[in-house]
Amino acid sequence: MVESFFKYLSFEKRYSPHTIQAYRKDLNQFQGYLESEFEITEIIDADHVHLRGWIVSLMEEELSPRSVNRKIATLKSLYKFLLAREFIELNPASQLKPLKTPKSLPAFVKEEEVSAMLDKVDFRDDFEGKRDQLLLELFYATGMRLSELTSLKDSDLNTHNKTLKVLGKRNKERIIPVSEALLILAEEYKKKKEEAGLRSEFLILTDSGEKAYPMFIQRKVKSYLHAVTTLSKKSPHVLRHSFATHLLNKGADLNAVKDLLGHTSLAATQVYTHNSIEKLKSAFDQAHPKA
Repeated sequence: MVESFFKYLSFEKRYSPHTIQAYRKDLNQFQGYLESEFEITEIIDADHVHLRGWIVSLMEEELSPRSVNRKIATLKSLYKFLLAREFIELNPASQLKPLKTPKSLPAFVKEEEVSAMLDKVDFRDDFEGKRDQLLLELFYATGMRLSELTSLKDSDLNTHNKTLKVLGKRNKERIIPVSEALLILAEEYKKKKEEAGLRSEFLILTDSGEKAYPMFIQRKVKSYLHAVTTLSKKSPHVLRHSFATHLLNKGADLNAVKDLLGHTSLAATQVYTHNSIEKLKSAFDQAHPKA
């Protein structure tokens, strides 16, 4: 029954393995709570009181509201599935409400800091140097996610149309325009890859020629960002935030940025407009005589 739920997430909803693993962890924790507190061994036997009791226990453990909300979302998704498949007659999660979370603006690197990283760093003229330069350029030039970059293949770059095909969440493809300079860099990297005797359908490889994995990319990005910014968070996602924020600061259309990022909802993209508004407020405070 629960395994049917995970198959549904994988094959019908097309959730990523990482997301499914998080759902599985949440439900294992909930199952453990039911057994230890109420001696309930089947999730379908839980009612609203049991679900709310687990949420309260998580809050008492001082779990962050964001983490609690993810577990609430897991329960809502599970019981909605069970109700649709007629495993249960009433949905005990229907009345669960998410906790209020403090709104935080996406962290981003300043334009001059990104320029310093991409234009002033002396990347080595070999396979590893060109690879590092290319992966940084790809993140900032396209705003792609880490999982999307590791899945990129050589064939995804279209030099004729100057586009890049990206496989996003739930296997949804999108086409992103790229610059001539990035295409030239990609070709230089591919030549270095061939000279090093490395063969793979995937674009970004590790030093040993294997498909790049998330932790490898994260370490690379962190080391280069460390040299140009004092931000506490230095990750590929910060470059994605920077891509979106800088585009909007330059007057890009919000819907266009939404499509470039691969967002399904405009609300997910609108969070970046707050950084633009903060920039306007700062300019007003500095320049207006009545500020």
